[in-house]
Amino acid sequence: MKITILYFSKTGNTEKAASYIKEGMLTAGDFEIRLMNLNHPESVDSQFINDSEAVIMGTPTYVANMCWQFKKWFDEDWSCQLGGKMGAAFATANAMHGGGDIALQSMISHMLVRGMLTYSSGAGCGRPYIHLGPIGIGVNNGVEERKDFFELFGKRVGEQALRLFVK
Repeated sequence: MKITILYFSKTGNTEKAASYIKEGMLTAGDFEIRLMNLNHPESVDSQFINDSEAVIMGTPTYVANMCWQFKKWFDEDWSCQLGGKMGAAFATANAMHGGGDIALQSMISHMLVRGMLTYSSGAGCGRPYIHLGPIGIGVNNGVEERKDFFELFGKRVGEQALRLFVK
């Protein structure tokens, strides 16, 4: 099964979170996973996204919202057919009250508009709860301190993808 982890990362924090999610997903099953950074448009493979059963999307938090690069991608890139795919979201933020939850809500809303089935694991998988998606907080070590959380999220998303799409 193909899975895309699509994110924007300028400083490397969101990219690091994406790699931890990938590690967690690989503990759940045998997936072909590609990391794609919107900051490097040449890495975004629309055909692989179209062939993916799930697309996990990650954003840094800017002004309590997703980054403008992701908003532009949602608005303009219609070559990626997202309808019916499972979607999940994660974020990074500089501060505890920096709006990461709002960034996740915004991403999830855009996924729903594009016809995706969204998943976070919520409280359904027990503790630790991942209500909307994981958020790495802090510029220096926030993502690394939450490595286990990002990996757990990846594992849970992978397990759900298998339940939904393996016949």
